[in-house]
Order: sequence, then C-alpha cells, then structure tokens
Amino acid sequence: MSSLAECAAEGGLGRLRRLLREEGGLMASLVSDGGPDREALAAASPGGIAAGGPRASGRREEYELLVEAIYEGYLLHYGAPRVVHVPEADLRLLAGDQLYALGLARLVALGDTPAVAELADTITLSALAQGAGDGPLAEAVWAAGARAVGWGASEQHARAKRLVCDGDPAAIEAMRTSAGAVPAPH
Repeated sequence: MSSLAECAAEGGLGRLRRLLREEGGLMASLVSDGGPDREALAAASPGGIAAGGPRASGRREEYELLVEAIYEGYLLHYGAPRVVHVPEADLRLLAGDQLYALGLARLVALGDTPAVAELADTITLSALAQGAGDGPLAEAVWAAGARAVGWGASEQHARAKRLVCDGDPAAIEAMRTSAGAVPAPH
C-alpha cells in the first residue's frame, strides 16, 4: 500500500491478507486473492462489528484486523474461509489455530484483557454450538461476541452465554438479542 488512505480503504480482510503475506512462510502461500464477493461478505463480519464500537475508538483498524484473524481461524475449523484456503483437513486446523493465536496475541498487546476474555468465550461457545450441529447459534455467538468486544459486555450478554453453556433452546434468541443490543454507558 502506498498511502494511509489506500490502507484504510483496504478493509480488514485485505489487511489480513497483506499481514499474512508479509509474514511469509506456509501461511503466505495459502492466502487467496479474494474478490468482490468475498469482500462484500466481510462488510457485516465480526471484525467490522467490533471495530464499529466505542471500545475500539482510535484503534479501529487494529480491532478489525485482529477480530478478522480470529474469525478466519474459526472459519478454517468450521466453515468457508475467506482469506486462507487449505486443501487438507489437518492443515486447516493448524492454520485456524495459528490465526486464533495471531489475533489473540495482537489483542493482548493492546492490553485489552476484557476483549481477550470475550473472544476466548466466543471461540469456546461457537465450538460448543458447532459440536451440537447448530451453525446458526454459532454465528449468533460470533455476532454477539463481536458486539461485546466493540461496545462492552452486558448482563444480558452474560446470560446469553450461560444459556449456550447450558444447551438451552432459548440461547439463540438470547444471543441474537445480545448481538443487536448496545449496552448503556456506565
């Protein structure tokens, strides 16, 4: 990228592609070129949600990048990744774990321990939902987790997380409600 404006226009997925290519190694060789369809899907992705909140103020691009890295790790484990394409199942899991670690390490470097805890819960709860065969619940967990990273967690969100842990059928609606709620300022 030749200018700050171009870098900002690149978006979270573009920055993630660039970061992985710059780091080199095997991950760099697995990065796709993307395309308009994949970029359009990222518009309402967890990274964009988290970066839009007041907790990310002044560091929006970094929050978007690190949440996109973690979400891409999740997609490598359970879905259709947007940035990294790996043909072998075992390598997909390793690449996903590496992206989880990359995003969480960047978040730790920012000193945002509440967001680290929130994303760790999001990874765990979405894995529980996927293990139960409930992809829609897993996606609701990601949307609510991203909202909590950007805006802060609420008691409503804590309740929704407990419902997921308990396997309660009301969990999906609670997560969807949490994803759409913006906590009141303290």
